[in-house]
Order: sequence, then structure tokens, then C-alpha cells
Amino acid sequence: MADRLAALMVHFPVSAQVFNAGALCGINTLQSDGVHGQLHLVRSGAVEVRYGRETLQVERPSLLLFPRPLTHRFITDPERGADMVCANLSFQGGTGNPIASALPDLVCLPLAAIDGAEPVLALLFEEAFEERCGRVALVERLFEVVMIQVLRQLMESGDVQGGLLSGLSHPRLRNALVAIHEAPAQEWTLDELANVAGMSRSVFATTFRETVGTTPGQYLQGWRVRLAQKALRRGRSLKVIAIEVGYGSEAALSRAFKAQSGQSPRQWKASHP
Repeated sequence: MADRLAALMVHFPVSAQVFNAGALCGINTLQSDGVHGQLHLVRSGAVEVRYGRETLQVERPSLLLFPRPLTHRFITDPERGADMVCANLSFQGGTGNPIASALPDLVCLPLAAIDGAEPVLALLFEEAFEERCGRVALVERLFEVVMIQVLRQLMESGDVQGGLLSGLSHPRLRNALVAIHEAPAQEWTLDELANVAGMSRSVFATTFRETVGTTPGQYLQGWRVRLAQKALRRGRSLKVIAIEVGYGSEAALSRAFKAQSGQSPRQWKASHP
């Protein structure tokens, strides 16, 4: 089976910066900074989570993932509190990161339900609550491992409905999506993608649209433009980028770029330094 996360994580990795390891007592409001998502691991204690107009009661050790910037509040016992380890998440590409944009506002999973995570979480908690040399760097790397395990869990369980992760959960569509991710510059036709998925052209087109929420052609364009945006941030020339992502000219890339983002590459770069 093709590795569904490999190309995504290579092009759009996520990094973590720990900002809390210990008890949170009473009311704690975490304001959105407009940039980072957050990942919280509740080791023990009850937590009431409020975000937007939603309220969630967490009664057992759980993971709370806010993939995008979102103000949220934790309410715990004012004396006992809840033991938590918290980190800011930086998704490369920001709001254009395909992983962050594919997730719901909040993902809540019991720690025991994340396959294969028990030894990683045990080490993470051990390091987070001890004063050891290099513990912060180690805990941050372990947070990144947990993120991959969560994405794997969501794909394999099919808990996310609609969007990229739903497509990657599909036993046939995922082959076409991986092909697009790994070879964006190839001149993919609908027939070729359907063949990769092992489906007829019509069934593939319908299933893709119903599952992912867009047509294969629109998805391919979106992936290419995301890669182009990443390359623009790195200062690469538009001419080189156009070839790398599968467009024959700067003009063709510029048309696709504006159709996807509403801005020309020059305008987008100026507004995303």
C-alpha cells in the first residue's frame, strides 16, 4: 500500500513548540495568535473545553488537537486541576497547509484509542514532567510523532468525513491522491488517475467529487498551487516553479494561481512575506 502521508509530510511538515507541562487549575483561556494550532495532551483530571459556541467534557486521558488558530478555554478543578502537556503547532504553509485545512476545528481522541501511541506517550509524559537535559527538544519531537499517529488513526478509522483525509481513507481514491502528491508535474488526465485508482472513469470522477468535495482536476490544481506558494516563499523564480509543478509557462501558472487563490503570484508573495 502506498504511503499516504509521506509526500504530505515532506512538503508540508508540522513542528511543535512546548509551552506547558504541568497542572492547569481553574479557568485558563488560550488566545489565538492567528498563526499556530495547538495540541494538548491530558494525562489526568477532568477538563471542560469551550471553543466558539461549543462545549466538550473530557473525563479521561485524551488528546485535544486544534489544527488552526482558535481561541479556546479550559475549565478544571481550581485545586486539583488537570495534568496537561501543551504545544503550539506550526504547519508549514500556514492556512494553505493541506493537512491543517483538512481537519475539523477540534479533534478529541482518548489516548488509549490511538493505535501504537502508548510507548510514545509514556516517554513524552516521563520527559515532560522531569527536569532532564534536552527534555524540551525531545518532547517537541515526540509531539510531532504523535501528530503523525493521530493522522494515521483518523485515516484508518475513517472518522473524518469529507476532504483530503476522507479521500486518503478510501481504499481506491488514496492511490490517485498519492500519485498526484508524488508527481504533481505529470500531465495527469482523468483516465490516467482513474486507472491508478483501479476504477472506471465515470465512477472515479463521481466518487472523488463526493468523497473529497472537489473534482480531480480542481484538486490537482490546488496541490500544484500550494507547492508553488511554498516555492515562492523560498524565493524561487516563477519560471522554474512553473516547470516544477507541471505548468508549461509562467502565464499558465499565473492563471491557475489566480483561479485558486484570487491573487496573482506577485500579489500573493507581497501579502505573504
